[in-house]
Amino acid sequence: MSDPSEHSAAIADFLEMMAVERGAATNTLAAYTRDLEQTESVVGDLLAADKDALRSLPQSWSGLAPSTVARKVSALRQFYGFALDEGLREDDPSSALAIPKSRRPLPRILSHDQVEALIQQAEEEAESDCAAAVRMLALLEMLYGSGLRATELVSLPLNAVPRDAPFVTVTGKGGQQRMVPVSSRAKEALGRWVALRAGGSRFLFPSRGKDGHLTRVRLYQLLRDLAGRAGVPPTQVSPHVLRHAFATHLLEGGADLRVLQTLLGHADIATTQIYTHVDAARLVELVNTRHPLAARGRGR
Repeated sequence: MSDPSEHSAAIADFLEMMAVERGAATNTLAAYTRDLEQTESVVGDLLAADKDALRSLPQSWSGLAPSTVARKVSALRQFYGFALDEGLREDDPSSALAIPKSRRPLPRILSHDQVEALIQQAEEEAESDCAAAVRMLALLEMLYGSGLRATELVSLPLNAVPRDAPFVTVTGKGGQQRMVPVSSRAKEALGRWVALRAGGSRFLFPSRGKDGHLTRVRLYQLLRDLAGRAGVPPTQVSPHVLRHAFATHLLEGGADLRVLQTLLGHADIATTQIYTHVDAARLVELVNTRHPLAARGRGR
């Protein structure tokens, strides 16, 4: 076996490559770090592990969700691919691991009435011009009106919101930037919030915490509290559920899937296609009314 410091260095080099060359997000790097270090605790030095050693891993993963196992296998395959490229190994033992096939769960969604109840409650509370209430309204309008991820929203810098253009510049997964439209409602709510927020921070939603901005956990808590006051089951509400509602309701309104992919910041259209399940009835109606054969049928 090689020196522990050597294989730790190999993992560190791999993670640095993922960050610099592939633009891996912080959360992805943290997950890969845990996956690789936990694997070493089972099989020992990754650079010295053979296929037989890796075949023992599924037993230790027996209680994990298929999606978690798939991520662990992916981390190992990418690590060993890196090791091959760098000449640290002459073979790739990760071929002994199969990626489990799992059906991606359908996203939870909120009805139009539930979203309306959340917005109405937030608007009523913001009438007081209390800073916390106005901030909640701005957060809600951005989550549902622009479909931002929680991390994207809470970490928005103040200068990401232009004064004149109806767009916001968002830094998404992998450090990729995109322009996201901001509705007139959201723009108004943001304007009210900017006028009330404490100065001195570069973040749109500042906080005294170590990150300097509102955390994802706090955003989650604020939304659930609002849901309870609005008569919506709090367990059904989260930042990601509102992002799903944004996507689903846009599709219901006739939005193009490619446009939605751009708005959501998905690298692969397959990720966006999960939303098409919610509007099957509209798609059937579209075929029945717009297809050339449908027109022939009506002419008979």
